[in-house]
Amino acid sequence: MNRQAQAAVMFLLGAALLHAGATDLYLRYVKAGLQPLLLASGAVLIAAAVATVWYERRRARTAHGTEEDHTHAHPEPRISWLLVLPLLSLILVAPPALGSYSALRSGTALKQPYGYGKLSQSDPVPLSVVDYASRAAYGHGSSLHGRPVRVTGFLALDRGGAPYLVRMALNCCAADAQPVKIALTGKLPPVLRPDAWLEVTGTYRPGLMHDPVNNGPIPYLEVASARPVPTPHDPYDETWNN
Repeated sequence: MNRQAQAAVMFLLGAALLHAGATDLYLRYVKAGLQPLLLASGAVLIAAAVATVWYERRRARTAHGTEEDHTHAHPEPRISWLLVLPLLSLILVAPPALGSYSALRSGTALKQPYGYGKLSQSDPVPLSVVDYASRAAYGHGSSLHGRPVRVTGFLALDRGGAPYLVRMALNCCAADAQPVKIALTGKLPPVLRPDAWLEVTGTYRPGLMHDPVNNGPIPYLEVASARPVPTPHDPYDETWNN
């Protein structure tokens, strides 16, 4: 791979990063807060590619007519072509967001928060999976008593068919995503399809079950109604470490 080929690969990779960062594609890989860094990385790669081409052309003009014209440049190691692989994976493969398969094979990542924000006055109260699970498991539902809540997540069914409402929580990127789970009881839809996204309205139900993977706490939610919803713009939940 010569310098021109290296510049072409850098340019294409930078363009692919800019495309991913300017669309929803980047949300399949990293958390939303990293979008500026992703765009900056793409811009730097494109700038480096342009600078490489300019430098090579300048060097060729300088060397023209000198004895350097009669020397042979040593080729770059062939292993450098492996740089093309991440580019092809980014362009050709757009992985779906992690779903029930990953959720059931990982223990709940629920952590005890430092505190709880004030609940909305709307009825039902809109809560994330992480917020509801934290209040129910560690706050013993004290802020939830008597308040109907609305929570959105995807459905996971364990081997026994027990349903969970799940959201994958991120620290940085999809590679470190971990599930937070809510056990559903009450008026469930007659047909439960894993990975389907549901908007669930219900009330806090006392008690906890323990995740069979890591023994972490999984609270209950008494379902009053549930309806299918489209996959959200950002399928991951970042509220667990805010």
